Amino acid sequence: MTFTLHHAPDFASTIVRLALEELELPHTLAIVDFDSGALDSAEYRRVNPVGLIPALETDDGPMFETGAILLWLVDKTGRLGPGPNDHDRPAFLSWLFFTSNALHQAALAMFYPHRPAGEANTDAARATAHDQVVSRLGLIESLIANQQPRWLSADHPGVLGLYIGVLVRWLTSLPPEPYRINLAEFPNLRAVLVALERRPSVQRVAADEGLGDQPFTKAGA
Repeated sequence: MTFTLHHAPDFASTIVRLALEELELPHTLAIVDFDSGALDSAEYRRVNPVGLIPALETDDGPMFETGAILLWLVDKTGRLGPGPNDHDRPAFLSWLFFTSNALHQAALAMFYPHRPAGEANTDAARATAHDQVVSRLGLIESLIANQQPRWLSADHPGVLGLYIGVLVRWLTSLPPEPYRINLAEFPNLRAVLVALERRPSVQRVAADEGLGDQPFTKAGA
């Protein structure tokens, strides 16, 4: 298998890069030049018609959407998540899609509140998004504490933990101070992310992208 990841450091494409590194899948990075309008070019739109990153070119054709790429990698390799015939596949799929459709989207609303609400309503939109993020992280915290799923645990790396780790990185550092998430309020999730960020694959990506040696948890320690 050969891969080209259209990438910008510390963007959503980093999530996919982390999975490729953990899986030890050879890949080439095609760094996206935002200033040149690369995302709007006809060439890039043939890879990702939505004009966003990440996009992953594979032997089977191009892919976009972070959750879709991660799920495809799980199924293609049989690693980093339950396979189609595993008994815990339904729960894994539910939480992967929850992370993509609910947590990730609420995080984006915290960073870019003007998009859903307009410039005049950014404070209210950010406050609402903050409450949604706290609630949704609370659900993930309860999942880990009560069900202890293998696919989101300190003992087993998985695409869901990598996805949440990057989102937590942003949520604990990017929003204005009153809205930043305190990871200490989610101790079970923090334990999973601490274990993940110690993995050699994560450390390699973090070093290359300048994310520090605690890329998921330092801001929320």
